[in-house]
Amino acid sequence: MSERIELLQKRESKYVLTQPLYQNYWLQSMYEAPATPGKASSLVDTTLSLAGLVASSILNSASSQFSPKDSSFTFWHEIPEVKKSGLLDVVSAQEHKLQEAMFEVITSEASHLRSLTVAVNHFSKCPELLDILTLMDWHMLFSNVQEVKDTSERFLLDLEERLEENVFVRDISDIVLRHCTNFHRVYIPYVTNLMYQEKMMQQLMLKEEFLQVLKKLEEQLICQRQPLKSFLILPFQRIIRLKIMLENILMLTSPECPMADSVREAAEAIKEIVHQCNENVKRMRQIEELVSLEKQLEFGSTKSLPLISQTRFLVKEGELVDISGHESGHTTGSATKSIYLHLFNDLLLLSRKDNGRYLVLDYATISKVRADCFEAKSLVFILCLAGNHKGTNRNVIVGAGSECEMQEWVAAISTLQRAGSESPNKGILGKAEP
Repeated sequence: MSERIELLQKRESKYVLTQPLYQNYWLQSMYEAPATPGKASSLVDTTLSLAGLVASSILNSASSQFSPKDSSFTFWHEIPEVKKSGLLDVVSAQEHKLQEAMFEVITSEASHLRSLTVAVNHFSKCPELLDILTLMDWHMLFSNVQEVKDTSERFLLDLEERLEENVFVRDISDIVLRHCTNFHRVYIPYVTNLMYQEKMMQQLMLKEEFLQVLKKLEEQLICQRQPLKSFLILPFQRIIRLKIMLENILMLTSPECPMADSVREAAEAIKEIVHQCNENVKRMRQIEELVSLEKQLEFGSTKSLPLISQTRFLVKEGELVDISGHESGHTTGSATKSIYLHLFNDLLLLSRKDNGRYLVLDYATISKVRADCFEAKSLVFILCLAGNHKGTNRNVIVGAGSECEMQEWVAAISTLQRAGSESPNKGILGKAEP
């Protein structure tokens, strides 16, 4: 095994220098309709929650500089060995499409590796950048991009080796499956770090020294007018594109074909990696939200609560009316005050909002909270805290601005309360209570 790895490391890719930068490939895959029998018409799935991480400025700046004429793409039917073999005269239209689809995985990976090489060698290893970035800044900005590049190179060399064995490729899904462990190891941490990478980029762009070095680097011919941001987003684009291409190959593969099960397994494996990327990003966003909120809380005389938890996330928040002296939802003339509710998956927190800060009044685990309407068409409901921060029972009557808002709050609290009651009893800190 070690001898094989050493051999692959000595080899050089046949296609990496013949393909365009991945930014151009990716954009052209969106711009162009199928131009050949095997050109997939699917676009990058921008409905994924991960796509929200891609700042529109990145895509707009990249697309505004791109022209389909800038790039030259290679197709399976254009390979000299294919033309000489006479395969184009004997393969069916379906087989032709499948060969093009599998070949696109190879050429697009070469394109990806070419751009990653620029990201690593031109940007991350730039002496001028290394001089002005702290170790933490550098890691936040470039993350594990070197590992992503190394993984891409090993994957590409294996794909090219398969093509060299037989220009009529029987299968590549087994190669994808063999590399999935490495994909999982490098892509998930990289994509998870994207939100911090974007924040770091925003901070660095405020520093004149960084801007001067960056401008000098981006103006060099090797970047082909592409900004650093477009290189940093590459792994995110690639793992999604790989998912789409494998799904396309699966659609072109007959169920009776010997490789059908392997292709399906490979497509599912990559889909799972994308899913885990999504879940990790979502979780990191939730934790960031808790960190930000905790800084705005003031407990005063209320027993303090560690808000940040790996399992906690905000479900709903909003300002309602804290009604005093009400019976059955009818006003008796008493004064009213606003009350702010933060509803988490495991906790309800009540506070007063003042100048962007929250003075905490009370809280209780969601399993000990009940929300009941007063009467039909009433805008008022009652919050029953059976065991608040003091360990006592408390009822709070609140009013909503509309019947729809009131129903949404009652439904959300009731749903979480039922889920909390069905789960093992948890304390405020997420530990099992004695």
